[in-house]
This record gives sequence, structure tokens and C-alpha cells, in this order.
Amino acid sequence: MVLLPFGNDRLGGKLPPSHPESVFGKMKNSNLTGWALASPLLLVLLVFLVTPIIMIIVVSFWGATEWSIYPAFLFDNYEFLLTSDVTYRVFLNTFKYAFITWVFTLLIGFTVAYYLAFHIRTLTWQIALFLLCTIPFLTSNIIRMISWIPFLGRNGIANSTLISMGVIEEPLEWLLFSDFSVLLAFVHLYTLFMVVPIFNTMMRIDKSLIEAAVDAGATGWQTIWHVIIPLTKPGIMIGTIFVVALVMGDFITVRFMSGSQSANMGRLIQNDIALLQYPSASATAVILLVTVLILIGTLLRFVDIRKEL
Repeated sequence: MVLLPFGNDRLGGKLPPSHPESVFGKMKNSNLTGWALASPLLLVLLVFLVTPIIMIIVVSFWGATEWSIYPAFLFDNYEFLLTSDVTYRVFLNTFKYAFITWVFTLLIGFTVAYYLAFHIRTLTWQIALFLLCTIPFLTSNIIRMISWIPFLGRNGIANSTLISMGVIEEPLEWLLFSDFSVLLAFVHLYTLFMVVPIFNTMMRIDKSLIEAAVDAGATGWQTIWHVIIPLTKPGIMIGTIFVVALVMGDFITVRFMSGSQSANMGRLIQNDIALLQYPSASATAVILLVTVLILIGTLLRFVDIRKEL
């Protein structure tokens, strides 16, 4: 009788590929390779994202005087913020800016993306027109924002043109240093963040679905409402996250375009930093961060955007 070897002596000392130990070894090596490849990115996120957030949370509990800050574990900063009427007014102002900006960027972004995706037939023209939309964004946000000031000013191009056409007799004061100019700058700055994800989603829509809707007798608006918009929801949600997060954290636009006559949460943080009230600024930043995360979490419950990433 011939005895067959067991264990690692089989197949010349090698385990068969289907053996559980061999499969487990391959999975282990694959996991180690994945962690090794992801470790540089994890290190960058840990140093430049997680650590600063932890420090902000820690400092938000510190105390402060007029000339110094000191380590402590106090809730004074949060108590002051959550019991102040100014905080709630600024929060409402921030939400107002975010909501109105979101509405206009969505309308403009959806229209531009729809035109590029379904009315421009050739890929070359789609790319050319899309790049044309991105040209203003090759410059700094501050430059594009400040460029509105000579246009909207009392003696600016807009008022001069309207007066010369006889539309108005006196310059419109509300064109600049008002909520209108702030919202106009926001829409100008962040519309592209809505166009890109919506356009990307629309390009993935199967054109046969639209043809089927047309063959079934659907009008253009019915096709948009019942076919295109439901299939574009992931892109809309991604654009919404970008726009809302950017608007709620902005402070430069509100400062310059409102003439320091209006404020949002970012402006509140900037004022505290200017006064060296870092614990108060940190507490405001934590509240703003939690608010934005809640909004993003709520949006993610409606649509699974992982399919788009």
C-alpha cells in the first residue's frame, strides 16, 4: 500500500490553489497590499484633516481673556453662542444665502448640463463648450468676485447703461453692497460645481430611454420630469453638497460684496479670530461643522451617490 503525503508535502510541498489556507493567504496579502497603497492618503488625511479638527474641538472648550487664552474644559463658549440672538440671526442669514444660491445654481447648472448633454451631438463640441464654461474659473475666486464691483457700483456699467437707456433716472443703490450682490457673486463662483456632476450623470443616461419616452407620446417637459431628473438625482445631490458646503463656509464673499453690512457663520469666525478669541471661533467652527455634516448626511439618505464616485 502506498501512503500519500499530507499537509505541505502534497503537490511537491505546495498547497492546491483551492485549499482554504492558500485562499486565506491570498486574501491576507491582498489586504496588506491595499492598506500599503492607501497608507499615504490616510497619513495625509490624518495630519491635515483629522488632527486640525481634533485641535479645533479641544480649543473650543478653552477659556479666553482680552489678551490671552488658557487651557480648560469650559462650556462658556457654547453657552454664549447658543444663548445669543446674534448667533441665530447669523445662522438664518447663512441658510438664506445657501438656499437661494442652491436654487439658482441648480437651475442654471441643470440647464447648461442638459444643453451640453442632449443638444450638442458631437463630443468635440461638448468638450469645447464645457471648457469654455471653465475659463472664468482659471482665475482666483477673489478676482472674479471683485470684478463685479465696478460693474454694479453707483457709477458702474450697469447703472450707467440703464440710465442711458432711460430705464431708470437714479442709480440703483441695491446693486452693490447688498444681499443681491452677495448672492450674485455666490452664483457666479459656484455654478460650475453644479454643472460638472449633473453633466457627468446626464452623459451616463441611456439615450434609448429618452427615445422610448418620446415614442410613448411624452412631451419634452414630461421626459425631463419623469426620465431625466430622476436619473440625474445623484449628480444633483453631489452638486448640492459642494454648493451648500462652500457657501456656508465662505466669509470673503460676504465681507466684500456686502460692504461688511451683512454676516454669515464664516464671517463670525473671522471676526473672532481678528479679536484673538480663538476658543470662541473654534466653538463657532464646531457648530458650523456639525450643521454641515447633518445636512450632508440628510442628503445622502435620499440618493446613493456611491454609484457616481
